[in-house]
Amino acid sequence: MAKILHKEKLSENVYKMKLEAKLIAEERKAGQFIILQIDEDFGERIPLTIADANVNEGSITIIFQVVGLTTDELSKLNVGDDIPVLVGPLGTPTHIKKHGTVVCVGGGIGVAPLHPIAEALKAAGNTVIIIIGARNKELIIMEDEMKKIADELIVCTDDGSYGRKSLVTQPLKEICERNEKPDFVIAIGPPIMMKFCAETTRPYNVYTEVSLNTIMVDGTGMCGGCRVNVGGEVKFVCVDGPEFDGHKVDFDNMMARLNSYKEIEHDKHSCYLDSMIQEKSL
Repeated sequence: MAKILHKEKLSENVYKMKLEAKLIAEERKAGQFIILQIDEDFGERIPLTIADANVNEGSITIIFQVVGLTTDELSKLNVGDDIPVLVGPLGTPTHIKKHGTVVCVGGGIGVAPLHPIAEALKAAGNTVIIIIGARNKELIIMEDEMKKIADELIVCTDDGSYGRKSLVTQPLKEICERNEKPDFVIAIGPPIMMKFCAETTRPYNVYTEVSLNTIMVDGTGMCGGCRVNVGGEVKFVCVDGPEFDGHKVDFDNMMARLNSYKEIEHDKHSCYLDSMIQEKSL
């Protein structure tokens, strides 16, 4: 059980929560995640990357976007409420070392899990270029936090309402074409964004890591729900990942699996919202 210590709305449908989790805070490393469950009997288990941790306070920070029933229910919890099931830290930590010049690319909510990785890469002595992007200005998150880490920060919006009007792949391509191309790229965001980041760096032969967020149930490799094809082999995101060589990931297969339950999720969320409206009307 984890008590909510802090709650903050960062942008439209994006929330930041600080949770009491002393042991996880002490053990977590960059790139790892937790699984939480709100209804401990039959509730959905959702994986969320640990965006930050405070060992002295015994807390971890998660940032999530409301995209379905469980994240909607999570967003309605408040400071002092308890999350009944919280498991972690899970997953293989990011392999942090000095590469030279690294580019960290974050799209939308993907900026949150990118933050501790960028921080660790900077601490390891790398020159860190950070690209963050979103559909519009309101959806840009953690710009100030990233500015403190980055040697160079590029902000992009699809509609040009803030920063540069472009997708994140455009500045990434330009950086790859500099006299000294980057030594390492890590991209975290929607699957389609990670796919095209990998395709952008492929012609330049720049190793590109991606952090996958798939359907996940137990987080221990036993259920197989999170399996992906990487380089022609079946891998399990929860124990083999979540980070993989982006040039080897079969993104099309992964996105097809992610869409498997979209209709069911949509129906359940719609029923839930209808019941909430009826409850408020009584």
